[in-house]
Amino acid sequence: MDVMHEWMKRISVKYPIVQAPMAGGITTPQLVAAVSNEGALGMIGAGYLNADQTRQIIREVKSLTTNPFGINLFVPEQCVATDEEIRMADKHLRIYREELKIHDLGKFTKPKQAYEEQIRIILEEEVPVCSFTFGLPTESIVKKLKEKDILLIGTATTVKEAQAIEAVGLDIVVAQGSEAGGHRGSFLESPEKSGIGLMSLIPQINDHVTIPVIAAGGIMDKRGLKAATCLGAQGVQMGTAFLTCKESGAHPQHKKAIIQTTEDETVLTSVFSGKYARGVYNHFIQEMSKKKDALLCYPYQNELTKDIRRAAGEQNNPEFMSLWSGQSPRLSKEETVAELIQRMVND
Repeated sequence: MDVMHEWMKRISVKYPIVQAPMAGGITTPQLVAAVSNEGALGMIGAGYLNADQTRQIIREVKSLTTNPFGINLFVPEQCVATDEEIRMADKHLRIYREELKIHDLGKFTKPKQAYEEQIRIILEEEVPVCSFTFGLPTESIVKKLKEKDILLIGTATTVKEAQAIEAVGLDIVVAQGSEAGGHRGSFLESPEKSGIGLMSLIPQINDHVTIPVIAAGGIMDKRGLKAATCLGAQGVQMGTAFLTCKESGAHPQHKKAIIQTTEDETVLTSVFSGKYARGVYNHFIQEMSKKKDALLCYPYQNELTKDIRRAAGEQNNPEFMSLWSGQSPRLSKEETVAELIQRMVND
């Protein structure tokens, strides 16, 4: 593979492959560094991290690679939940806590996002790439990051979102098709209106923006890479493929679920976090889908289900875990990062 786009030259990466910045402990320093060491772009998923954790993981990655890597942030959203709504939503979850034998019920605290502090740390640590999900950074943040020559990436699920990303001054847009695992990056349209398949999305975004397009959603091997580039993408972002790699921090039950899942067993759901995300269908999704009126918006729902997901992981119970996966699980493999990337680039 000898293609070398301008964005690749700017940050000195060899291959047009971006490891999706999966939050929640999946993108360990070992995973991120392994991807970067192989010539692709490793990405830290920092959406759930506080300021100290963000700095720590950046420095750990730096200790493992001298190659460029990036970091992803969740743009804060306006979500309001009253104490009564929180109490009622929490009440609906008690039956599952009892089933998992969760006895230590700590007092619910409204989640705080460390976004502004994370921006400061990224500037101080001079991380070469920063991407954003769930919205747009302000013009002042964009200006500060560009003064440090940081490559900026936004996530779009529609043409309108891609145009907004270009208008605010970001350098690259990730076109996230409906096949993608994990959270939907929609921020201008509802998830119901922005469920566009990747093969339809790439050329439409490419025709309406001038910045490079990176394709994301269901891409697991070089066939997906070739198809995406034929449609105008200058690279691909892959999540599920890296999630099952040996260096990934995903729970063993999560990796096992993906390996054993078929293409018709992933669904879009908001029951875990309050935001729509694609994952493997399980008991918790089935039951909570009947109680949609009791769901809170993100990040409140995410905070309320945290102890359930944690206990399920400790008990190796996949029926209550958020098993994020794209729509191509049959193509997933248990392998190292090096094996995956070489499989992608060797003809």
